[in-house]
This record gives sequence, C-alpha cells and structure tokens, in this order.
Amino acid sequence: MADMQGDLKVALVHDWLVGNAGGERVLLDMHLMWPEAPIYTLVYDEERAPAWTRDCDIRTTRLQQIPGAKSHHKMLLSLMPRAWEELDLTEFDLVVSSCMSCCKGILTRPDALHVCYCHSPIRYVWDLYYDYQRGTDRVRRAAMRRIIPRIRQWDFLAAQRVDYFVANSAYVAQRIRKFYRREATVIHPASPVHPVEPREPDDYYLVVSRFVSYKRVDVAIEACNRLGRRLKVVGSGGEDEQLLRSLAGPTVEFLGYVSDDEMADLYAGAKAFLFPGVEDFGLTPVEAMSAGAPVLALGEGGVLETVKDGLTGRFFHEQTDEALARCIEEFERKGVEYSREQIAEYGRSFSSERFRKEFGTYVQDCIEKAGTA
Repeated sequence: MADMQGDLKVALVHDWLVGNAGGERVLLDMHLMWPEAPIYTLVYDEERAPAWTRDCDIRTTRLQQIPGAKSHHKMLLSLMPRAWEELDLTEFDLVVSSCMSCCKGILTRPDALHVCYCHSPIRYVWDLYYDYQRGTDRVRRAAMRRIIPRIRQWDFLAAQRVDYFVANSAYVAQRIRKFYRREATVIHPASPVHPVEPREPDDYYLVVSRFVSYKRVDVAIEACNRLGRRLKVVGSGGEDEQLLRSLAGPTVEFLGYVSDDEMADLYAGAKAFLFPGVEDFGLTPVEAMSAGAPVLALGEGGVLETVKDGLTGRFFHEQTDEALARCIEEFERKGVEYSREQIAEYGRSFSSERFRKEFGTYVQDCIEKAGTA
C-alpha cells in the first residue's frame, strides 16, 4: 500500500465512532493500510471508541457540537445528509468510506476516486423500515413516516456518487443492487482470530451477542431450556436483557462482559456456537470457528458464506427454538465432518492480513482503472 499512500492523498470516512464493533474492526484495517490518512466521522466519543483511534487525526462534522449527539446520533438522521455534504474533502485524491449509514454521501473532487466498503444500505430506511415501524411508539412512527421518504431519496442519489462499491457479503451486495442499482464486489471482512489451541470441548453451548431483539438470543435460550442443555451467554446491554434473563432456565448462565482471553477460552471449550439471528456477515461465527468450535446457525444471511454446512457446522431453517433444538440433537448424533483443528484452520483464513491484501489489491485496480495511479 506504500505506493498508494505515497502517490495519492487519502482520506478515510466512517459513519460514527462511538463504540467498538465490526465496522470499527474494518476501519482499523483501513487505518493500517493508510496510517497517515485522516478519519472523517459524524461524531466521535473518545471514551467509547476503540483505543487505537486516540492517536489518529479524527475530524468530525458539526453535529459533534450538539449536546447528546454522541449517545443519540441515530436520532439526528434528518441532519446527517447536510452534515456530510458540508465537509470539504477536495484536497484528497482517494476517499475510502466504511459505510452503513450516510457517510457515502460525502462530496469529492470530480477527478478524485471514492471507494465505498458498504456494510449495508441503511437498514431502517430500506429493508427493515416496516419492522422498525412496528417496533416503536406512535410518535416515532409519525416522525419516521415524515423523514424516511426524504432520506430514502437522498440515500439513493448519494450512492450514485460512489465510484466503486465493495460489499462485506453477497447478501449485502444483493441489497446494494436492489436499492441503489449498483454492482458491488464482495470482500469479506476480517474476523478476530483467537490464538488458542483447539481442544476437546466441555459440556456447554455458547452464545455471544448484544441483547437486542433481532439477534434472537431467545431462540437459543428456549432451545437449551427445552433440551436441558447447558448454555453460556456472553454479552450485556440492549433492550431485551431483562426479558432474556427471565426466560433462562436452570441450565442457562449469563456471563456478562468477559476479557479477550476469557472469550478465547470460552470459544475453544464450547461444544458448538449457537447463532440464531440473521446478520449481513456475522463476525462471531467466524470468531468461534477460529477457536475450533462448530457453528449451529440459522441458514440465512452472511453465515451462508462462512459456515460450511456439515463440515464446520450445521444449519437450521426456521427461526424457532424447536428447529434449533432439532439441529442440536442432530449435531450431537452426527457431529460435523471437520475436526476442531480443521475448523480452526478454516476460521483463521478470515484474517486481517487476508482482508488487507484483497482490499488493497482491489483499490489499486480501481486507481488504475480511473487513471489516477
């Protein structure tokens, strides 16, 4: 990447920096590729953002000055388009955005190149609009009906400004094609790789998740209640935490937050990792496999591109505790074809080094196509 950094002035763009999740892991890889590039973001919370960002050149929009914006940035959706368009990026030859919301809408010079790594078109504006409508109160529903149509129009037009789209999965690339009428190259993101040796599992299943409704942790809890199987649940926070705790039977244990070393040990010791939700890519199943744990997952979304059915895990096809319970019983009878060592080797192929090499080669190709090399 030294040739790109040396020849072109580069900027990175990320929706917001107020936590440390999958999108921030992708941004870290981009930062490692272009370490001198400033990072433009809607709002920045130094306390909650990844520690590595504190040594970066972080540049925020004017929304940073609004009281409460760091915690309630999603409530400012109607202000985001103008905030992004007010940023002056005309000094940059190459802009690389990491986008799941509105940051794709930045303005660049006519001769500059904008490559967007799209985690997803805005879910509550497009495919999950009606789900969000049903899941909120009357006042917010009325506000959504007034604001979202305008954002939807702007978001489509903003997507036309991007020169090249990259999607984190074929599942997301299909939505980019549907909603933006743009083609996207698929490059899977890196997943955390745990440097633990695979071992014989202990007698428990594992879930790692935030406690929000679409993750469907309830399905895993009810399935293990039904079968009387031990389940360890890692995670905290989210509107469903109290509900999930109330569902838990005597074999279900909530561990809260754990350290990276504890997490690696939990993955390595699990009989299997349970994944009952639908994700655009799904980092935790890959993380589990890198420690040698098979994955029992709902057969929808990005997991279809990472878990090999019958080899590194098994799929169930209805999002119910009954279907997951049947999958667990089948797994206990038949297992999977790969050994835990083979599963770990496969999971570790989703490394940061692999992502940076693939994404770097793609961006270089885009530069050459655009004639800016």
